[in-house]
Amino acid sequence: MTDLNDLKKRMDGAVEAFRKELAGLRANRASASLLDPIQVEAYGSMMPLTQVASVAAPEARLLTVQVWDKTMAAAVEKAIRQSDLGLNPVVDGQLLRIPLPDLTEDRRKDLVKIAGKYAEQGRIAIRNVRRDGMDSAKKAEKDGDMSQDEQRGFSDEVQKLTDAAIKILDDQLATKEQEIMQV
Repeated sequence: MTDLNDLKKRMDGAVEAFRKELAGLRANRASASLLDPIQVEAYGSMMPLTQVASVAAPEARLLTVQVWDKTMAAAVEKAIRQSDLGLNPVVDGQLLRIPLPDLTEDRRKDLVKIAGKYAEQGRIAIRNVRRDGMDSAKKAEKDGDMSQDEQRGFSDEVQKLTDAAIKILDDQLATKEQEIMQV
């Protein structure tokens, strides 16, 4: 039987993952976290960019990626180009310079769409946690570990947790959309 604290912790984890993805979407300044979602094919497997290079934002409109193994520079460049961030790195040995283009109206709309996609992934994760909680409650009732009234009460609490987590997610999305669309 799953307890409410465990479900809340898992929902909070989904919200936190969404918050990190949103941090990667830039509004108007370079941020090292912009490249956090990027996966690089390294040594036969997919790895986060931060495990093969260090990322810095030395200027407001520039990111630098210092690749630790110079044989990985091409793979890192390819991963950045193929991401949906619309960035074009310039390779200089083991250092990649990534100038950030000015945000056009179309690019802002694209970023809002990407933020919406991240939000939907977060909602799905939260709903999956809710489903797990509801399933365990139904199983506990069926096995006789919980009365029907207890199961209903538990289900109501799980739904309240779900609604609260999705509201937090939606509020963060609205704030980020305003930040992106602000000229």
